[in-house]
Amino acid sequence: MEQRRPLGPPEFILEVFAEPTCVKDIVRATLHTIFFHRYFPSLRPSTIEVLDFTLPFVADPQLETLIDTRVSQLIRQLSSTSSSKGNVRGQLAVHFFEKRRRKGGGLGWFTSAGRAEEEVCWEIWCLEVTIATPRTEAGTLPPPGSIWYDEESRRYMAKHVAERAKVVKAMASTLQRTAMKIVTIVNKDKEHIPPITTSETNPFPYQIELNPRLEGWGKSIGIF
Repeated sequence: MEQRRPLGPPEFILEVFAEPTCVKDIVRATLHTIFFHRYFPSLRPSTIEVLDFTLPFVADPQLETLIDTRVSQLIRQLSSTSSSKGNVRGQLAVHFFEKRRRKGGGLGWFTSAGRAEEEVCWEIWCLEVTIATPRTEAGTLPPPGSIWYDEESRRYMAKHVAERAKVVKAMASTLQRTAMKIVTIVNKDKEHIPPITTSETNPFPYQIELNPRLEGWGKSIGIF
């Protein structure tokens, strides 16, 4: 369920669950689904396939680069803290801004075109990313091409396959719920969206942060 800040922009919480080999594709797909509904310039419709789901894709080079960069940073951070004893969690937050003229418009020679406007956040999407692996770690299996003769090894392999299937099912289920939640939110919550008052290609600047609640605004990353 989405959470709203009492005196700030609406904040929507999304759960993302993936294993290490799929986290990049799932997080990218989730971010592109958000931007598909919040990126207002005209674009040719594009899609991507993830876990047998067809999801929207925003084919904008600048946005693609930003998303890929942030996802790679998240993966590196999660990999450095990974543990076989439990799941690893991280966060990505997407902020959308509107440009407003500063009250008072500045004083004397301090006024300039670059400082006459300020960017005010009007919406936040927070991705709670959980990385999990099957309890039967792949690293403990024999190398490819090995032949297992004993019954214990065959039982272990069967258990590993079953655990892997559970993780894949959980990833697909979570991705489907997350995509549907995004669609529900954007169709229901529209009153807070600012009017488009500019002819610029992208009327609403955006920002993607890595672990915003841990790093704080001092670690905020690029506004576009």
